Amino acid sequence: MISGAFAFLIQTLGNLFVIAVLLRFMMQLFRVPFRNPFAQFIVAITDFAVKPLRRMVPGLFGLDWACLVVALLVELVVVTAVYWLDGFPFALAGARVWPVMLGLAAVRLLSLAIYLIIGLTLVRAVLSWVNSNTPLMPVVYELTEPFLRPLRRIVPTVAQVDLTPLVLFIVCQLVLMVPVLALERALLGAL
Repeated sequence: MISGAFAFLIQTLGNLFVIAVLLRFMMQLFRVPFRNPFAQFIVAITDFAVKPLRRMVPGLFGLDWACLVVALLVELVVVTAVYWLDGFPFALAGARVWPVMLGLAAVRLLSLAIYLIIGLTLVRAVLSWVNSNTPLMPVVYELTEPFLRPLRRIVPTVAQVDLTPLVLFIVCQLVLMVPVLALERALLGAL
C-alpha cells in the first residue's frame, strides 16, 4: 500500500518535470518567444538540470539535446523506481535489464510527448472559445500550430468550425494505441 503511494508520487512528480523539460525543448524547436511569463516559468524550473548538462551535451542542428537527455534520464529514474517499488528482482535480472529499462523510458517519454501535444491542443481549443487574449495563448498557439497546419490542408472547415484539433486527437490516440503500445509490450516481454 505504501509502495503504491510512493510509486504514484514518483511518477507524478517525475512526469511533471519531464513535461516541463519537453515543453522547453518544444519551445526552442518551434522558436516560441521566451519573453512570455509561462515560457520564463518553464525555463526557471528546468534550468538547474538542463544548464549543467549543456556543457557535456552540445546542441546540434538547432536542437537542445540536453533537454532530451534530461527528460530521458528522469524518465529512466521514474521507471526504475516504480519497478523497484513493485519488487522487480534487479539483482537476479543482471545487466541485461538496463537496455530494456532504457527502452521503456524512451517509450514512456514518447507517450508523454504525445499526451503533451493532446493537452496543448485541448488548451488551445478551450482558450480560443473562452479567452483568446490570455498571455498563455501565444505560447500554446506556437506549440500546436506545427501539428495543426498540415491537417488544415486535408480537413476542410465545416460551417466555419476548425475540425483539425479533433483530427489531431484521433491521430495521436491511434499512435498511442498501435505503435507505442506495441513497442511497450515488446519491451515488457523482454523482461
